[in-house]
Amino acid sequence: MCQLNVVMEQEGNQETLMEAVTGLEVTEQGIVLRTYFEEPMTVGNALIKSIDFLGGSVVLVPDADRKN
Repeated sequence: MCQLNVVMEQEGNQETLMEAVTGLEVTEQGIVLRTYFEEPMTVGNALIKSIDFLGGSVVLVPDADRKN
């Protein structure tokens, strides 16, 4: 089983958005993160920068071109 931590990277800093993420879906509203026991979180105005399967992390960055 693979669970990932999702972080937002801005101006050289990283902030953890959600841990133990079991699902990630890109929708028109944004990136939806799901875990087993928490409500889904939608991160709007973001792009996936990288996914490290061995390290268990997904790095998101703001999407300057997208407005809510």
